[in-house]
Amino acid sequence: MNSSSIVGAARTSIVVLMTAVLISGCYLMQAAGGQFSIMVKRRPIGDVIANPATEPAVREQLESVSLIREFASRELRLPDNGSYREYADIARHYVVWNVVAAPEFSVEPRQWCFPIAGCVAYRGYFKEQKAMAFAARQRARGDDVSTEGVAAYSTLGHFDDPILSSMLGWSDVQLASVVFHELTHQLLYVPNDSAFNEALATVVEQDGVRRWLQAQGRVHDLAAYDLQESRYARVQELVRRGRSELNELYRSNVSPELKRDRKAQVFGRLRASYDELKAGWGGTAPLGAWFSRELNNARLASVATYQQCVPGLVRELDKAQGDLPKFYARVRDLARLPIDRRQKLICDSV
Repeated sequence: MNSSSIVGAARTSIVVLMTAVLISGCYLMQAAGGQFSIMVKRRPIGDVIANPATEPAVREQLESVSLIREFASRELRLPDNGSYREYADIARHYVVWNVVAAPEFSVEPRQWCFPIAGCVAYRGYFKEQKAMAFAARQRARGDDVSTEGVAAYSTLGHFDDPILSSMLGWSDVQLASVVFHELTHQLLYVPNDSAFNEALATVVEQDGVRRWLQAQGRVHDLAAYDLQESRYARVQELVRRGRSELNELYRSNVSPELKRDRKAQVFGRLRASYDELKAGWGGTAPLGAWFSRELNNARLASVATYQQCVPGLVRELDKAQGDLPKFYARVRDLARLPIDRRQKLICDSV
């Protein structure tokens, strides 16, 4: 998204994105327009910090971002490029709205294939009404559908991504998490394997945040982060078990009517188990907003995509004894394998 030369990068992006438009039509037309609208708003973070008109809270967070960005390249060996060195005020809470859809009796999300990104398990829209319209069409065909606002995303290194105003207001730990996560997508991205890509970014994000907090001597914040992550893992295990139970149900030979009834029961048990965990943690738990809405196959898939392969990649990081260059070399080897072989090695044990 971002670049040190707005005009030059804009010309480059238009060429690439308009080529994609010719291939994929109206959907990528809105993507090209949305991308360009962000690019022209970018300003170097240093200039924004130095501007007397910049609000103190914005200046303070951008100063934190600058330190986080340097740590990402210096200590985590993530790409040292123009990404997250500029800022764009987009004047809205979300930059895109992602739509995930899954058949009524499947835990696997539908896939859409595009130039550059390959096949992914969602469609992103820069305007909420367009996302809602597409979601309504998928729902009308009988799919389970999830529509979520997203505050940040990556162009996978094709452009320099900026810090967006939608990302501000978060804690510095949340900002670090997003920067580390999205830069990992620029380090390595395997077309047509969302589960592997998101798991890799999640593992580097989590390891990176821990290293970053340790480097600052923030013992209490590190303990709080570890507690939150351990609770998140407990919730993810509930989701994984529910997904496994549904998968078995959908593969069975029972009637559609009975499948619908049992499907509702599985989601009911999942919510009840979550509420029990939440009560034991004093009334707060990870994924609270996610559980506050209707549970369905698409919403399940949107969470599972990020976590399915995480344990396997954590094992790979442990085998490398925390040496990130060795770990990155290993995941590049894995990326060259056929997807079924990679899934078997990393993801199928989950």
